[in-house]
Amino acid sequence: MHFRTLTRTWHGINTENRFHRIAVALLLLTNLLTLISLVRADRTVVLVPPILEGQVNVARDSASREVKEAWAVYVAELLGNVGAGSADFIQRALQPLLAPELRREVLAVIGEQVDAIKRERVSMHFSPNALSFDAASDTFYVTGMQVSAGPAAQPVRHQRTFEVRVGFRHYRPVISHLDVYPGSPRDPKERRQQSAAPMSSPPAHAPHAQP
Repeated sequence: MHFRTLTRTWHGINTENRFHRIAVALLLLTNLLTLISLVRADRTVVLVPPILEGQVNVARDSASREVKEAWAVYVAELLGNVGAGSADFIQRALQPLLAPELRREVLAVIGEQVDAIKRERVSMHFSPNALSFDAASDTFYVTGMQVSAGPAAQPVRHQRTFEVRVGFRHYRPVISHLDVYPGSPRDPKERRQQSAAPMSSPPAHAPHAQP
């Protein structure tokens, strides 16, 4: 009688142990799968920058329109407010923001401008007063009044537009298109037609050299 009870108890213990081992293996497997999914998943960073009123999202290779807009205005103000003492700093600040395919060309033009500003002791001040956006090309147009002044010349005022396209790579802003020209923003349709046509002059995304 006691032997039969012992046998049943022994079989029950073995069955329970096998069940526990299977359950532990399944838990380990689910934990491993969860860990792999967390490692591979792209994070979305929620930020509240001081220049914006609400929350904005920044993912690995994308960001909210408000974030890109803020960076476009920042680049326009950085390039539009320059003097002999700040030219080198502005060049260094802009360099890491430029896309690799754009960096050499833009920095070459900016280098010429920096040399001219230092040589002529010119200072430029830019006050943005309009901002437009072309959703088809994801491009921002920052327009405002720029004042150029030298030590022996009267200030010159003229309207100027900064055309900026901002992307994100690995959570970092990247300027993939940059153009600076006098006057109001160009028609985006004309810009796309010019980009599609064969080009005999420097690419349109290079900023013009004149101050």
